[in-house]
Amino acid sequence: MKEISFLQKNQERWKAFEKLLEGGYRAKPDDLSGLFIQITDDLAYSKTYYPGTNTTEYLNYLARKAHQLVYRSKPVQKNRFVSFWKYDYPVLIYSVRKEVWISFLIFGISLLIGIISTIHDPGFERIILGNDYVNQTLFNISQGDPLAIYKSMNQADMFLGISVNNIIVSFVTFLFGVFTSIGTGLKMVETGIMVGTFQTFIAQKGFFLESVATIWIHGTLEIFAIIIAGAAGLVMGNSMLFPGTLSRIQSFRNGAIKGIKIVTGLIPVFVIAAFLEGFVTRYTQAPYSIRFGIILLSLIFILFYFFLYPRHLILKSKHYGKHTY
Repeated sequence: MKEISFLQKNQERWKAFEKLLEGGYRAKPDDLSGLFIQITDDLAYSKTYYPGTNTTEYLNYLARKAHQLVYRSKPVQKNRFVSFWKYDYPVLIYSVRKEVWISFLIFGISLLIGIISTIHDPGFERIILGNDYVNQTLFNISQGDPLAIYKSMNQADMFLGISVNNIIVSFVTFLFGVFTSIGTGLKMVETGIMVGTFQTFIAQKGFFLESVATIWIHGTLEIFAIIIAGAAGLVMGNSMLFPGTLSRIQSFRNGAIKGIKIVTGLIPVFVIAAFLEGFVTRYTQAPYSIRFGIILLSLIFILFYFFLYPRHLILKSKHYGKHTY
C-alpha cells in the first residue's frame, strides 16, 4: 500500500483518537488498551513500510501519548510486569501466528519421521537417543518401571536443573535463527524426530498409554513452548532473508528484538513445565484420570492463552477502532 493510501484510509480515525487523547479520555485503562493496541499496530506497519516519514513520527507521537494515558494511574513496575503478559505478549504472539503454525508443522512432520523411522529401522532409536539412554530405559523396563528416569533425582534439584535446561534449549532454538530460518528449522526437525523416536520406542515395548500419561504431563507445555521458541527463531531468520523496504541490518535488528521478547515470555511456561516434571511426573502410579486431567488443563491453557485470547484482544481493538471514534 502506498503511503498516501495508508494516510487516506486511516487519518480520520487517527485525528479522532488524537482529539480523545487531548480531551483526557476517561475510559478505563483496560478498555483504552484496545485503542492503544490498534495504534501500535499502525505504527509497526508504518515503521516497516514508511520508515523515517512524517506519518511514522505522528503515529509514534500518538502511541506515546496513548501509553501515558493508559498507564498513568498504575504503579509503573507492577503495571509493566502485568501488562506484558496480559496485553503485550498475547498480541505479540498473534502477530507471529504464521510463524507459530510453520514451526508447529515442521515439528509435526519431524515427529512423524521419528515415528516411522523407529518402526521400520531397528536400532534407529540408538542413533537418535544414544546407547546409554536406550540401555537405561531397557533396564528400567526389565525392573517393571519403564519411566523410572523421572524418579532418579531429588525433586528440587530436578526442578531447578530442568528449568535452566529448558530455558537454554529455547534460547538455542531461537538463536539458530542467526543462520537464517533454516537454522531454527533444523533445530525443530531435531526436536521432533527425538520426541517421535522416544515415544515410539516406549510404545513398542508395550507402554504406550503409560508413556503418554506420564511424559505429556510436563511435555505438553514444554514441547509447545519449544515450538513457540522455534517461531521466534523463524521471525529472526526471516527478517534477515526478507528485509522488505528496510536495510538488512535494521530488519534483522527488529526481528531479533521481537524474537527475544517472544522467548523471554516463555520463561514462566518452562518453569511450570519443569515443576510438573520435577514434582508431578514421577508419580507414575497416580490414576490415569489425574494424569490426563493435568494434560487436558495444559492443552486448555495453550488454546486459550496462545490462540483464543490474543484473537479476542485484536477483535476488541478493532471493535474500539470502528465504533468508539
